[in-house]
Amino acid sequence: MKTIFSPDQLLHAPTKEISDGKLVPANEIPSRAEIVLAHLKKAQFGEVLTPNEFSLDPILKVHDADYVTFLQDFWKLWLAEGRTVEEVFPFVWPVHGLRHDIVPDHIDGKLGFYSFDAGSPMGQHTWVAARKSAETALTGAELILSGDNAAFALCRPPGHHAHRRLYGGYCFLNNAAIAAQYLRDQGVGKVAIFDVDYHHGNGTQAIFYDRADVQFLSIHADPKVEFPYYLGHANERGLKEGAGYNHNYPLPHGTAWAQWEEAMEDACRSIEKFAPDVIIISLGMDPYENDPISQFKLKTDDFAKIGARIAKLGKPTMFVMEGGYAVGDLGVNCTKALSGYLDTVKVGS
Repeated sequence: MKTIFSPDQLLHAPTKEISDGKLVPANEIPSRAEIVLAHLKKAQFGEVLTPNEFSLDPILKVHDADYVTFLQDFWKLWLAEGRTVEEVFPFVWPVHGLRHDIVPDHIDGKLGFYSFDAGSPMGQHTWVAARKSAETALTGAELILSGDNAAFALCRPPGHHAHRRLYGGYCFLNNAAIAAQYLRDQGVGKVAIFDVDYHHGNGTQAIFYDRADVQFLSIHADPKVEFPYYLGHANERGLKEGAGYNHNYPLPHGTAWAQWEEAMEDACRSIEKFAPDVIIISLGMDPYENDPISQFKLKTDDFAKIGARIAKLGKPTMFVMEGGYAVGDLGVNCTKALSGYLDTVKVGS
């Protein structure tokens, strides 16, 4: 299995975030990707490729043009206001009862208009890193199109919380969604996106919620008690043509392997019924028992079981890195998941 990664993805390097009502050390930091890459190389996992360059067209198939322009121009607009702080947070949002049809001219208004939380700092290099992360996912999709049975897009920043016109949850461009749309545009019939991150992939769900060609499934912490709070309930099943193609598995704090596996088996049965041509795994490592922002109890060996079960689906599969913040164990856990997949594929071949 080839891995795709660019050092440019490390340029977005926040030091602080707002969480639990206060400024705290950032969780989504460059060392997350670095330690995963180091473990893959140590395990002689396979070739590491730098992503190909793409025009903005595949990104604009998923994200609105004005939002992409904001991401590109944000730092210039920030400096034009005479701002010198290098980590930027929104502080006001167009919530219920306020207007959503006029984009403010001022940078503070734009930051709130295009975001849904205050925990995702932006800086000078955020756009470069986010675009390269999207190109990492797109390159993985190209590998699948060229005949590879599996690929690992080591995306960072992650993407599954990003909506068409909103950033948040450390995510700016929705890498998995961009890859799925690219596969469809290149002639792939149906794509399933299976999100195993601790947090619900609200952005991915919203992007494909009214479509029948891209199935979305997510196992995550119950949004009644966990971020992102406002999407991820079991009764969210899709709209219009997408009715029945959205599958959420909200689980309680303290969930361990037995309950998580039960949800996974149900999700896999739904994937088999959908019969996709390609599967994209939004690979979050934060269901881990020692993750600092998770309340699930999965152990390191459980990630190998996840990879093995995905392999049994028997479809070309692209893994897209999402969350996981226990940095010291992240490389081991990620390698376990990918190895579990590959070992099962080899046994079955």
